[in-house]
Amino acid sequence: MQLLVYRLVYPILWIISKLPWRLFYIFSTGVYILVYHIIAYRKKAVTENLTLVFPEKSSEEISNIRKAFYKHMCDMFLEMIKSISISDKDLLDRFKIIDIESLKKLESKNKSIVVLMAHYASYEWATVTQLLIDFPTVGVYKQVKNKYFDQLVHRIRKRYDARLIASYNAMKEITKDKVNGKLCSYAFLSDQSPSLTKATYWTDFMGIKVPTHVGGAVLAKRLDMSVAYLQVEKIKRGYYQARFIPITENAKNCEDFYIVETYLRMVEEQIRKAPEYYLWTHKRWKHRNAEIPKDATIR
Repeated sequence: MQLLVYRLVYPILWIISKLPWRLFYIFSTGVYILVYHIIAYRKKAVTENLTLVFPEKSSEEISNIRKAFYKHMCDMFLEMIKSISISDKDLLDRFKIIDIESLKKLESKNKSIVVLMAHYASYEWATVTQLLIDFPTVGVYKQVKNKYFDQLVHRIRKRYDARLIASYNAMKEITKDKVNGKLCSYAFLSDQSPSLTKATYWTDFMGIKVPTHVGGAVLAKRLDMSVAYLQVEKIKRGYYQARFIPITENAKNCEDFYIVETYLRMVEEQIRKAPEYYLWTHKRWKHRNAEIPKDATIR
């Protein structure tokens, strides 16, 4: 069944990826109308998240942010599909890395690097980084249930010689790289909500006490890596710019949770500045009323 679904869907994705840019974004507008006005995909969850995070905003302001978010979300997910066939030139033109020297400076420390990312603006096109830096890029990701689509994700990344490792296997694989003397740049999307069984650290995110992922920071401290935040901003439709903001060159010497807290504050700053570019369909605050485990750290 998985193979059948893949064979039916992939040709459609390929055709979408080959659309000229003007037609591509006209198509995205059509998808927005379908997703927002007709299907109302996760509209209730998005409204609840926005109202929770911005209690001071009027219903009209929440509605405006919500509409802008859905337009961006449709663009972003179709841009993921565009990655199937996008040229290196187009990708470099549309996702510009500014001040790449900040990351190269970290590379010069002869340590692997943890790059913390967020579900903000465009995280998919960040793979273009591999064309500009020396260290091989390794993405820590959650596997796609359909193994054929999972293989497609791997195939897209291999265009840039990037490597993917499943989140459940990250500790083992990254430790193995360390033992073998491999220097890499490891990308973590760290703003999701962890399961309660892994909710070891609770802190404020957008003013609400919730558990947060600490895996990237823990690995950086344990394996003596540098840490940076990839700050991505949307300039206009189809165009982004990103910069690597160093958090620390010596994670092992940082106070516990300093890396996580610094990262979260930078994500918050971006969200407050332009909330429409955050992925509000995620149930980021779903555990806010859950019982905090007795052995958890709370700040």
